[in-house]
Amino acid sequence: MTSSQTDRNRWAALYVLCAGALMIVLDATIVNVALPSIQDDLGFSASNLAWVVNAYLIAFGGLLLLAGRVGDLIGQRRIFLIGLAIFTAASALCALAQTQEMLIGARFIQGVGGALTSAVILGMIVTMFPKPGEQAKALGVYGFVASAGGSIGLLSGGVLTDLISWHWIFLINLPVGVITGVLALRLIEPKPGIGVGAGADIPGAVLLTAGVMLGVYTILGITEHGWTSNRTVGLAAIAALLLGAFLVRQARIENPLMPLRLFRSRNVTGSNLVMAMIVVGMFGLFFLGALYLQRILGYAPLEVGLAFLPSTVVMGIVSLRASQPLIMRHGPQRVLVPSLLVTIAGLLLFARTPVDGNYVLDILPATLLIGLGAGLSTPAVIALAMSGATPQDSGLASGLVNTTVQVGGAIGLAVLATLASERTGDSTSAVALNSGYHLAYLIGAGALAVAVVIALVVLRVPRAAVSESAPAAAFAAHAG
Repeated sequence: MTSSQTDRNRWAALYVLCAGALMIVLDATIVNVALPSIQDDLGFSASNLAWVVNAYLIAFGGLLLLAGRVGDLIGQRRIFLIGLAIFTAASALCALAQTQEMLIGARFIQGVGGALTSAVILGMIVTMFPKPGEQAKALGVYGFVASAGGSIGLLSGGVLTDLISWHWIFLINLPVGVITGVLALRLIEPKPGIGVGAGADIPGAVLLTAGVMLGVYTILGITEHGWTSNRTVGLAAIAALLLGAFLVRQARIENPLMPLRLFRSRNVTGSNLVMAMIVVGMFGLFFLGALYLQRILGYAPLEVGLAFLPSTVVMGIVSLRASQPLIMRHGPQRVLVPSLLVTIAGLLLFARTPVDGNYVLDILPATLLIGLGAGLSTPAVIALAMSGATPQDSGLASGLVNTTVQVGGAIGLAVLATLASERTGDSTSAVALNSGYHLAYLIGAGALAVAVVIALVVLRVPRAAVSESAPAAAFAAHAG
């Protein structure tokens, strides 16, 4: 095979990986649009309806770190394909569900498949594209999928639910999953893992999975039970003990499941903190912003998706076209900080939206700024997060980034929703609801301001721009 054919295959493999990632990312928001229809059809109560989302999030968030490390041990392509098969089969079960129990159970299985699929994608991308220039471009493509997938999910969920039925939000995954799996087998080169003996820590795996799952379960219950309830405090303490026991074990055994050396890298630790703050801000837009459009302005689900479409287009343009040359010319940190400031400006504009808001004057400018900021910041922060990991730990680093997104999103949404509800109180007026949303946008902007400080103080990158031909090591040399 010629070098040009090999190069084409690598880029084709990237698009296959991103198709798998997009299918998983879409699922996070496409289901939210369909929840009212699911509730009416299957007779869910308001409290039980949350489990359609929570069952997925608990499995997904709880298994990401473990899945990433298992990919390092037995092969990342193998884990990707196993996860894709589970996710696709579970999607069929969700579509066929005729009872509440069947749908919730299928959603949990879907979360398992989503975790396995998502956890290793970034690791495979940085392995396939070791040169900094190519890697930055590839991460720009992935960054678009990661950042724009939420708004694409709102649009597609509105279309499928309004025009056909909620069953189709799951059925659509079947052809996508099968085609992605077939193409992955043909295009993604199988590479052996480092071996089960390098980290087959079964007790550690149990502690990690139980601790993270219980932690996610606790976070998801905060909105209903409160931050200081006995339930929240007790479950959080148990989750902390499980994770603490896991970390102690990893520090003492010879072949740990999660080598703690990864966290010595300032870029790995700092970038994941920045990513968590970004997710809090973005959740403020996509979830509470969608509620503002529906509850205050009276938008239908399809109209909500269309309202966010310009933001998605901007994200796509800057992620795919602008992020790579800017990161190569100025370095990821110098791209990250201004893009965070642009996103903050968009959230502050959203924090002044009136109850009789006009789309063109009050909403569009804010969504365009957030699209621009997210389209540049996501590839930059992912590049920094992955730059501190060795090839042997790339799956773990990939799983860590995805765990940060999921757990950070769960915490962020719990915080924002709780504080917005507390400000609104018992009032059902549009003014009171909007006041709560405004507080959430401001908190999201504050989280991004914290991200700016972390990016300036913690992250370390080369002063000079990394040349196109420089080896990947030049990019990672300043990771620690």
